[in-house]
This record gives sequence, structure tokens and C-alpha cells, in this order.
Amino acid sequence: MALSEAVSPPRHIAIIMDGNGRWAKNRGLPRTAGHAAGAETFRRIANHCRALGVEYLTVYAFSTENWKRSEEEIAGIMRLLGNYLHEALRDMEKNRVRFRFFGDLTRLSPELQKLCQEAQTASSDYDVQVNFCLNYGGRDEIVRACRRFAREVAEGKRQPEELTEAMLSGYLYSADVPDPELIIRPSGEMRTSNFLLWQSAYSEFVFMNVLWPDFGPADLDAAIAEYHRRNRRFGGV
Repeated sequence: MALSEAVSPPRHIAIIMDGNGRWAKNRGLPRTAGHAAGAETFRRIANHCRALGVEYLTVYAFSTENWKRSEEEIAGIMRLLGNYLHEALRDMEKNRVRFRFFGDLTRLSPELQKLCQEAQTASSDYDVQVNFCLNYGGRDEIVRACRRFAREVAEGKRQPEELTEAMLSGYLYSADVPDPELIIRPSGEMRTSNFLLWQSAYSEFVFMNVLWPDFGPADLDAAIAEYHRRNRRFGGV
């Protein structure tokens, strides 16, 4: 279904890009082929979000748990990410998308770390923001935030009783980014998989029975329409 022009999209949409491996298996292809197809889907959906006026798009690109996968699959994912960032740097003035990376990038190759930093620096003045969760885990993010605060307490810069929810949010990778109103998970799975655990406290979740490489603009429009059918009370009546 097409989204009505009268319906405004959420300011911030987050997506768990799931189902690449199953998409490939269903076609007798290697899992890397599924990730390549998923990368093309990301391009289409990112462009559609920009056309709709979405200000922030956060995608789960690689989790802290994904290192358990085969070396071949991990290498394929990192190669796709590197190719995408090369293209993004080349076409940055045309696309005008701001890049942020949530996660511990130190485990990535030096070349990929450099590309991430270059993309983030070169795009800092653009308006539409894409946040890549890369080597990211929600629990790990919260633990790191708590450690940062604890270090400041130990150094005498903070007092334990000073800590508030707003302050802790400032120690997260997503500092200064509004929480997502809508989180979408394709593939038919119905779990959060350690994604944006703190930020999703009042997000609306839409689970869809379509594998990520098959996810199209119409699916995104349907998820947004479902979001608008929800009654968001935030604990009130």
C-alpha cells in the first residue's frame, strides 16, 4: 500500500535487517549472495525514507554476536560495507546523507575503520542521518555507558546520585539522537535480538513476514501505516 501524502512518517525509524541467509538458502545460493541482495534493499529503503521525510534511519548492520558466523560470511559482509562506504564517499554531495556509527569499531580492520571515520566526518553537515549499528549490542552499549559514568565518579567529576536517565542516554552511542518511534523487523522473527534496548523503551514494533532482500518501499509504507494505527500512551490512559 502506498503511504498517503497526508500521513507523516515517524521522525526516526529503526530496522533489524533480517533474513538475508534464508533468502539465499531458499534460492540455493551462498549466504553472501543474500547479504549482497540485502545491501541493495538497504539502498532502496534508505532512498525511500529520505523521500518520505524520515530524519533518522538506524539499521542493524552487524551485531556483537555475529562474529560467531563463518569467516567467509563475515568477510563478505565487511567487503560489502567497505564497497558501500566507498560509493557513499564518492556520491556524498549528491545524496547528502549524514553517517553515524553505533558500536565498537575497534574490532574492524584499520581500512574499514578509516572509511567509517571519513564518511562520518565528510557528511557531518547534512540533514538526513543514517545510523549504522556495527559490531553493536544493546547490552554492551549500556555496560560501556555505565563504565564511562563510573570512571567519572572515580575521578571525582561526578557523584553517583547525579545519574539520571537523561544523563545516561548521553553516554550511549546514540547521544543526541532521538529514540526511534518505530522499529521494524522483517523475516518473521519476533524478538529484538539485543537491538537498541535502552532507546526502544517506548518504540512501536512492527514484525513482518517478509525476508529483508524482498522488503520494498510498499512494506515500509505498510509498517508506517500500522504505526499510525497504534495508540501511543507512554504509560498514561
